[in-house]
Amino acid sequence: MYRILTTEGRAKRAQLETVHGTIQTPVFMNVGTVAAIKGAVSTEDLEGIKTQVELSNTYHLHVRPGDEIIKKIGGLHKFMSWDKPILTDSGGFQVFSLASLRKIKEEGVYFNSHVDGRKIFMGPEESMRIQSNLASTIAMAFDECPSSVADRHYVEVSVARTARWLERCKTEMNRLNGLEDTINKKQLLFGINQGAVFDDIRIDHAKRIAEMECDGYALGGLAVGESHEQMYHVIEETVPYLPQDKPTYLMGVGTPANILEAVERGVDFFDCVYPTRNGRHGHLYTNQGKINLFNARYELDERPIEEGCECPACRRYSRAYIRHLLKAKEMLGMRLCVLHNLYFYNTMMEEIREALDQGSFAAYKKRKMDGMYRGGENSTEI
Repeated sequence: MYRILTTEGRAKRAQLETVHGTIQTPVFMNVGTVAAIKGAVSTEDLEGIKTQVELSNTYHLHVRPGDEIIKKIGGLHKFMSWDKPILTDSGGFQVFSLASLRKIKEEGVYFNSHVDGRKIFMGPEESMRIQSNLASTIAMAFDECPSSVADRHYVEVSVARTARWLERCKTEMNRLNGLEDTINKKQLLFGINQGAVFDDIRIDHAKRIAEMECDGYALGGLAVGESHEQMYHVIEETVPYLPQDKPTYLMGVGTPANILEAVERGVDFFDCVYPTRNGRHGHLYTNQGKINLFNARYELDERPIEEGCECPACRRYSRAYIRHLLKAKEMLGMRLCVLHNLYFYNTMMEEIREALDQGSFAAYKKRKMDGMYRGGENSTEI
């Protein structure tokens, strides 16, 4: 059950009750593609850095270790020892990212595994069955993510097929949730809106999938090459046509600025690899902007990454020490940086929720943006 607690303009403060606990939104989901956060981050770590939702990928877990193995162990929650919500991406994005290895047909997509080259077929029914085996809290519908520069005709054909695939996903999930040996019989299904940067295609598709009564709706196919301005425009035009009494999820986005802008436009679920990927390269988020610990200026810097931060890195270690670890290629350096960045993102979402509760989101957004994106090393977004 999804319940809106308060609004400020289009921005929503809500909560989604699930079989694995209540998700407070807006929320940033921490990306653990193969059931682990890159950078040696444990499940215990996630519990300590305010993580609400962990996100894993259907395709990758199907390839390795295999969804049947995870089902035999008792599902993804038991497999990775995590008792809070998990969202599984459907594998549809791999239709986009593995372009050289796939062939798309009405029945589904034929892949060659990126691991060993073996042939794989995945369609709506297969994606739902894999996600049912994983027993995630929220399953994503199987879709195609057309390129932001694809021509109009291709996008129209692709989006129409994605809508037909959603109908098949719903039918199969209803069947699976009724089976005796299904681990999570209350698995939720989110439909995905596509349409590249064509407003009318996006809106028509939003109207069509809204009628299918999914548990939530995502905007897919953004942050894949279009400008930030184009992305914000698509969100602004499309979100009003998605059900307002259901969660809205912006897939694969983004920077802190992207999140603040999207919350203002009515989005309340997010995920992105930026905090973990940037952390592994020594790029760190702070309320005064971004810093690169590889810079020589931090060689003798005894301060924490950010004064006042309560993350595991800032509570104990200096910039100088963490920089040394990174330069020495010690895993601990990457781990501490990833923990800091995820804590920063999760704390920012907590602050956004508090600001919405108090009716002060607009002021918070301005204050946050002014602090993070002002001059010097901090002026260019990572």
